Amino acid sequence: MGKNVYSNEVKWAVVKDKMSGQFTNQEIMEKYGIKNVSQIKTWMKWYRENQVHRFDQPIGKQYSYGHGPDSSSDEE
Repeated sequence: MGKNVYSNEVKWAVVKDKMSGQFTNQEIMEKYGIKNVSQIKTWMKWYRENQVHRFDQPIGKQYSYGHGPDSSSDEE
């Protein structure tokens, strides 16, 4: 079993369907072939927190701009 890859179109369609209030999570999962409800919750969280740029991030990669050892300004 590998990780599933969902296109930006699917992610936006899921957010739109969820925001409409016309579909349950289960219906959305069946409609778009999403395996786990946590995926919907993650996309909705990104949408609510205005982090939609994360829809474009590659699979398995966390958005880390400005985070991590290279961004430290405490060098001596």
